[in-house]
Amino acid sequence: MPKTTPDEGPGPGERPGPAGRAGPGALLLLGPAFVAAIAYVDPGNVAANLTAGARYGDLLLWVLVLANAIAVLVQYSSAKLGLVTGQSLSEHLGERMRPWPRRLYWLQAELVAAATDVAEVIGGAIALHLLFGLPLWLGGVVVGIVAILILAIQSRRGQRAFELTIIGLLAVIVIGFVFGLVVSGFDAGEAVAGLVPRFEGTDSVLLATSMLGATVMPHAIYLHSALARDRHGHVRDEAGLRRLLRATKTDVLAALVVAGAVNIAMLLLAATALRGAEGTDTIEGAHAAIAAALGPGVAAVFAVGLLASGLASSSVGTYAGQSIIGGLLRVRVPVGVRRLVTLVPAVGLLAVGVDPTWALVLSQVVLSFGIPFALVPLVRATGSVRVMGRWVHPVWLRVLGWAAVAIVTALNALLIALVLAG
Repeated sequence: MPKTTPDEGPGPGERPGPAGRAGPGALLLLGPAFVAAIAYVDPGNVAANLTAGARYGDLLLWVLVLANAIAVLVQYSSAKLGLVTGQSLSEHLGERMRPWPRRLYWLQAELVAAATDVAEVIGGAIALHLLFGLPLWLGGVVVGIVAILILAIQSRRGQRAFELTIIGLLAVIVIGFVFGLVVSGFDAGEAVAGLVPRFEGTDSVLLATSMLGATVMPHAIYLHSALARDRHGHVRDEAGLRRLLRATKTDVLAALVVAGAVNIAMLLLAATALRGAEGTDTIEGAHAAIAAALGPGVAAVFAVGLLASGLASSSVGTYAGQSIIGGLLRVRVPVGVRRLVTLVPAVGLLAVGVDPTWALVLSQVVLSFGIPFALVPLVRATGSVRVMGRWVHPVWLRVLGWAAVAIVTALNALLIALVLAG
C-alpha cells in the first residue's frame, strides 16, 4: 500500500516533485496531460472525423462528446496511478506478473505500439507528400528522424522542455484543423442536433464505433502514468500530493477540452465543406476537396496541421513504447533502437505501395485488441485500496470506470466483427 504520511521524505532514487516544494505556481504543474492528449488528435482521428463529417454531416457529433468524456476519466485515472504509486501502469503490471505471462503481455503491448506508429508515420508521410511531393516511404523516414530529434529534447533539456515542444506542436495542430472551420463557418443549429445519439444505417454504426474505439488508445493509457511520474516524481507529502492531484484534474480537463474541440472542428469542417464530395474517404481526397471548396491556402494550413499531428504523435508514441518495454521487461532501450522497431513496419508498408488509408484502418483494428489489456488493469488498480491506499477512487468513479470498460470493449469488439465481415 502506498504511504502518504506527511513526515516521510523521498525514497532512494526518488525526487520530491514540484508539488512537494513550496511556492510553485499552478500553471507550472500542468503539461503531462497535453502530451498524452496528442493521442486524441493523431492522423487516425483525422481520417475518422473527416470521413464521418463528409458522409453524415453532424450526425455523429455526439460520439466525439461521449469519447471525450470517457477519455477524461481514463487519463485522469492513469495520471493518478503514476502520482500515488510512483509507478507507471506497465511497471505496476510488471511487478505483479510471473515472467512468462509478463513477456506475453509485453508482446501484445508491443504489437499495439507498432500499430500506433503505423498510423502516426503514415499520417506524417501523407502530409509531407501533400506539402512537398515527397514519396510516401521517404516521408515516413523523415517523420521517424524528426521524432528522434524531438525525443532528444527530453534527454538533453528535461521533461518540461519536451512537454513545451509537444504543446507547441499541439498549437499548430489546433490552428491547422480549426482554421478551415473558421473560414467556412458552420450551422450551429445542425451542430446542436448532432448531440442527439442516433444512427443512419450500418455504415454510420461502423464509423461511430471506429471513432469511439480509436479515441481511447492503449498507448495513451500506459503513457500518462509514466508522464505524470516522470514529471513530478513520487510525491509522498500528503498535502503536496493532494495539491498535485487537483492540478492534474485541471491539466486533464484543459488538455482534453482542446483535443475534443479539435476533433469536433474537423467533423464540422467536413460536414460544412466536404459533405457529398467525392474521394473524402481518404486524407488525400479530403485535402483535395478542402482545396476545391475553400482554396489552396486553407488546404495548405490543413496539411501543416496534419504534419504536426504526425510528428507529435510519433514522438509521443515512441515515449509510450519506451515506458511499456521498460516496465514490463525491465530493460532500457536506446531511443534510436526503439524508434526503428516500430518505424520499420510503417515505412515497409509505404515502400511496397500499400494503400495508406487501408493501413490506417487496419492499424485501428489492431489497436482495438489492445484496449482491454490496458484499460481493465487501470480500473482495477485505481479501485484497489491495496494499491492506492487512501487515494483509492471513490465508488462513483469506480462505477464509471467499469462502465467505460464495458462501452469501449463492446464497441471495439463490434468494430472488429464489422471489419472482418467486410
